[in-house]
Amino acid sequence: MNNTIRIQERTELFAIRVVKAYVELNRKHFDDASKVLSKQLLRAGTSIGANCAEAEFAQSHKDFISKYSIALKEASECRYWIKILINSGTVPKQKFTAMQSELDSIIRILISSINTLKQKSQNTP
Repeated sequence: MNNTIRIQERTELFAIRVVKAYVELNRKHFDDASKVLSKQLLRAGTSIGANCAEAEFAQSHKDFISKYSIALKEASECRYWIKILINSGTVPKQKFTAMQSELDSIIRILISSINTLKQKSQNTP
C-alpha cells in the first residue's frame, strides 16, 4: 500500500477491507464462534478509522492524542482477532497476510504519531 496516504485515508481503506472480510466470513461460516469472532473483527477494525476521523476535529491537543490512542488500542485488538481467526482454523493465514501487514503499518504510524504529539506537547509551554 502507498506509504504517502494520510492515516485517515489508510484506516478508512482498512475498514473497507475488514467489512469485506466480515461479509465473506459470514457467507462461508455459519457456526456461532465464527460469527462472534468476525463481528469482533468488524467492530475493532472499523473503529480504528472512526477514531482517526474523530481526531481530525479534536477539541484540544490532548483530545487528539486520546483519539489516536484509542485507535491504537482498537488496532491492537483487531490484530488479536485476526490471530484468533487464523489460529482457530477459521481462516487460512494467507487470506489475512496482506491485512496483517497493513495493520502492522497502521500500528507503527499511530505509535509514531502519538509519540511525536506527546513530545510536542511536553515542549510547548
